This record gives sequence, structure tokens and C-alpha cells, in this order.
Amino acid sequence: MRIEDTVALVTGGNRGIGEAFVRALLAAGAAKVYVGTREPGAAAHLAEEAPSRAIPIQLDVTDQGHVDRVAAECADTSILVNNAGAFFNQRLIGAPNLDAARAEMEINYFAPLAMARAFAPILASNGGGAIVNVLSSGGLVAVPAMGGYSPSKFAGRAATTCIRAELAEQKTQVIALIVGSVDTRMAAHVAGSKEPPAAIAKAGLDAIRKGLDEVDTDRMAIEVRASLARDPKALERSLARMLQATRISAGP
Repeated sequence: MRIEDTVALVTGGNRGIGEAFVRALLAAGAAKVYVGTREPGAAAHLAEEAPSRAIPIQLDVTDQGHVDRVAAECADTSILVNNAGAFFNQRLIGAPNLDAARAEMEINYFAPLAMARAFAPILASNGGGAIVNVLSSGGLVAVPAMGGYSPSKFAGRAATTCIRAELAEQKTQVIALIVGSVDTRMAAHVAGSKEPPAAIAKAGLDAIRKGLDEVDTDRMAIEVRASLARDPKALERSLARMLQATRISAGP
């Protein structure tokens, strides 16, 4: 699929990986990019940089009313990037309640599903198009230190596969981006080297152009998949030790 002259919508497009997607799509020649954000003012800088091409739209992906309204207003969309996500850094058993786990599942699984359902007929009417789901290496392997985030990304990856099969007949590409460590606010607590958000956006656009189903976008994602293939039990043990290390660093 060509990027030039397309119309795209990016959820969580005002910062981080979403902002990088907006910039990359515009640089690649997209005619217009809808920048989904809870507060349209947060994307004003993008609108100023690309007047009439970067268009902020108010969108809370967990609100079905917002999703339906945006689908009606953005019916010329041919590329949907489900980027909005949340990580609340609470454990499954150690958290005081289920609120964080429920919210992570709502934002990271149900919201992209709702967006895909709303835009599937739109993409079909516009020639097929593409859905890009920004996922995580925590959706390849269970990461205990990520609490509800990792299970929600497992669910998102499975949904991506199911949606791909459902939309194959209408020729809609459905792409899973497996993201490792990226320099964003969500990953501020993660130590070590991190990829710039622009690298993830580049991998996403390359996947659209090449018709790829799933892409490991960075070094960490590639290494996680390799470790999973080489010795899954050893990887599980190392991730369990990481959970213990975070407990020690947090103190009693």
C-alpha cells in the first residue's frame, strides 16, 4: 500500500509514538492526518506545523460515543493507527484492587477493537486500507513486573490476528507492531538504551508499504523473540527475577 495521498487517523497522536506516526505519515506524503487526542489543544503544535494536513480531533478511545462520532466525521480515513495505550505499573496480585488491570484491558484491548469495528466498513469503502496496532514485546512474553499491561497486550496481539482474518476478504491490512524499549513518557521508568519514537513509526510505515503482518520494531523486541524461541523457560525465570528486583528497589 502506498502512503502518498492517503488519509490517516492516529490515536494518542499528540505525543510519543503517536506524534512520531503523525510526522512520519505527513513526511511520506499523506494528504491528511487526524490526530486523535483527549484534549485537541495538546496537538496544536502539529496543526501549526502542517496547517490543513494535521487535524486534531477530540477522541477518548474508551468512550464509544467518541469512537462513533469520530468514525462519522473521519469517513475518508484509509489508515488507522491504534497507538493510544496505558501502563499503570501495578501488579496483578499486589495491587490494592482490580482497577488498574481493568483500565489497562479497556485501553489496550477493548479500545483498539472498538476502533477497528467502527472503521472496518470505512476502510472497505475506501479500498481496503490498513489498521496498525501498536503492541509490545510484553505481548510476546508474560512480564510479571508489568501487571495488567502484559496480559492486555497479549489480548491485543490475538485480536490483531483475528481481525486480520476477518478483514482479509475486504483487503484490509492488519498489522501488529511489536515494540520493545522506546524513549517515551510511558517508558520513563525503564533503564537502558531506548529507541526514538521515530524508529517505531518508520517500522510501521515500512510494514504498510510491504504488506507485513507483524514486525519487531527495535532491538529489544527482536531479542525478546529470539530468547523466547531459544529457551522460553529461562526467559520466564529471568523476568520473574526482574519482578523480585523491582520489589527490592521499592523497599518495604
